[in-house]
Amino acid sequence: MSRVAVIGAGAWGTALSIVLARGGRHQVQLWALEGEVRESIENRRTNDRFLPGYQVPESVEVTNSLGDALRQAEILLTVMPSHHARGLYEQIKALQPTGNIVVSATKGIENGSYKRMTEVAADAAGMSRVAALSGPTFAKEVARGDPTALTVASADADVSATVQREFSDPMFRIYTSDDVVGVELGGSLKNVIAIAAGVVEGLNFGHNTAAALITRGLAEITRLAVACGARRETLSGLAGMGDLVLTCTGGLSRNRTVGVELGRGRKLRDIMAGMHGMVAEGVLTTDAALGLASRYGIEMPITEQMHAILHEEKSPKDAIRELMSRPGKEE
Repeated sequence: MSRVAVIGAGAWGTALSIVLARGGRHQVQLWALEGEVRESIENRRTNDRFLPGYQVPESVEVTNSLGDALRQAEILLTVMPSHHARGLYEQIKALQPTGNIVVSATKGIENGSYKRMTEVAADAAGMSRVAALSGPTFAKEVARGDPTALTVASADADVSATVQREFSDPMFRIYTSDDVVGVELGGSLKNVIAIAAGVVEGLNFGHNTAAALITRGLAEITRLAVACGARRETLSGLAGMGDLVLTCTGGLSRNRTVGVELGRGRKLRDIMAGMHGMVAEGVLTTDAALGLASRYGIEMPITEQMHAILHEEKSPKDAIRELMSRPGKEE
């Protein structure tokens, strides 16, 4: 049994706490920023704000103290929104020795630096034993125990093997990889394409359009990831195609939901105001994706149009029209 600190009590962090604690497998300390979340879990054993209706095992201890969460933890599972990652890693550095295993389950890219989350952990907290956990997962389905498969990637084979052994159970299957770049970029960039898939739905286009978008979206993601050092085959796996298909087609996807509402004519600010603190990472990742694309000279037409819709109030119909009228090319 390991002692695991889960840093972030949103829907995904809570779901992972449920997985790690079921069957008494681990001692789990769940750190929540919000006092109402701690109170809800302590008193009713549910996260009423972010994951209502799912029982959190009694063995999960929830705290608002980051120091208490980190105390004696052997594995740190970080599940904070990407724009809070650097600040929290800096706090972790001040509280925790650097020898622990850090597993990042945040799917995002830091704006400005364009660093992946494991790079932020190394940069801000001095962590060297780091891994990325990613794959096709909706928090609600994981929390209720649906069969789920993910990938854990680390440059250190011992780290990925440890995470695979400690986190896997009969309903939560983990594969290992050493392609950290591919796993992290696949999990981050798919959120942008998921917004586009939602736009397609909001415009009442059919399955032909959605299938074409997902396919060309995967090509776009793969081009950039490979330029950054990823292996092409990683983007055909769970953290690439698997996560992309789920997020582009599943009704539980927050990024897809944002796109649907944009396609129906709503403004981004109004959509975000109605999400009650939930994060759609693709909104922020769009900027970082284009920054990386510019750095490596990679063409990303879908991402460019999503940026124009999100941040320049471009009409979704005009964006689709421009994508369809681009000069003909070989596939």
